[in-house]
Amino acid sequence: MFSTADHTFMSRAIALAKRGWFSTLPNPRVGCVLVKDGVVVGEGWHERPGEPHAEVNALRAAGERARGATAYVTLEPCCHFGRTPPCADALIEAGVARVIAAMEDPNPKVAGGGLKKLRDAGIETASGLLEKAARELNPGFIKLMTTGHPRVRVKLAASLDGRTAMASGESKWITGETARHDVQRLRAEATGIVTGIGTVLADDPMLDVRLPEMTRQPERIVLDPALRMPAAARMFTGGGKVRVFAVEDDPGRREALTAAGAEVETLAAGNGRIPLAALLERLAALGHTDVLVEAGATLAGAFLQQGLADELVLYLAPSLLGHEARPLVALPGMERLDQRLDFALRDVRVVGGDLRLDLARREKEEGRREK
Repeated sequence: MFSTADHTFMSRAIALAKRGWFSTLPNPRVGCVLVKDGVVVGEGWHERPGEPHAEVNALRAAGERARGATAYVTLEPCCHFGRTPPCADALIEAGVARVIAAMEDPNPKVAGGGLKKLRDAGIETASGLLEKAARELNPGFIKLMTTGHPRVRVKLAASLDGRTAMASGESKWITGETARHDVQRLRAEATGIVTGIGTVLADDPMLDVRLPEMTRQPERIVLDPALRMPAAARMFTGGGKVRVFAVEDDPGRREALTAAGAEVETLAAGNGRIPLAALLERLAALGHTDVLVEAGATLAGAFLQQGLADELVLYLAPSLLGHEARPLVALPGMERLDQRLDFALRDVRVVGGDLRLDLARREKEEGRREK
């Protein structure tokens, strides 16, 4: 169905989409290549939310040469009005003859409608070319559109014996500078970074992204049930939004945090803790696609134990801190081996002098037995 040339041009579109890796969120990363008579006449990618989509940028580059061309696009052209007009309309008006999409758009507002609109206009369409690679461009967007929850990654750093700090709380630094720089890229891939008030009070982190190519800052999200966050926290100096979720509302503290630059919300809870499932629903409603959890053992463990974390990114330093040091995560109530949390190992790489493990949550297999 698809030729060698088709694969080549779609591969180029995927490479273009990656140019918006940090800047496009929360919108999907999309690339487009326009080809006429075997020659590329226009290229484009979606650069930032609110700006033209990949197809429009490619059409502008091609001009009149777009008429009769084939468009290779990594995601089905949209057919609805958002902050920009529908890309399907732009392709029709430009007179392209054929559109190949790597995958259909999981957004219910599109979901095949863009390709149908093109076909109704007499344009030949096809989809499914290099779909796996296209899906890997936008795991958070796809999850949000198909489940109503953002993708959640939990980041942890530990010694070889699974310890995150000495008993005194001393933890700077377990991992090396290269690993810490790698964490900057993890943050840059997130729309929001979640932490707990315990981490804020103990470490006063900024949780910002300090990469020179970064054009936006992920929202910092603090779970603070009793509104104990200091208005002088360093987080307010790092740029970008700070959102604080509480259980108890204190007008005085709310006013102080609001004056410092925070947006404060309350979420109802029966046990005095922020309900994490409700939190993710709220973050989804705010448009978050990719959430990174950088928190202490209790909050990180809660995301893992409640099955709300899709991925775990673990940095291991080649050192031992001893059994009295602080553990990686708190997982209360685990007494039997069949209660363990299982993960699938997706990637292992050396980062400076440390090891990075990328793991995905794995569902328990019914009837599984260990021998």
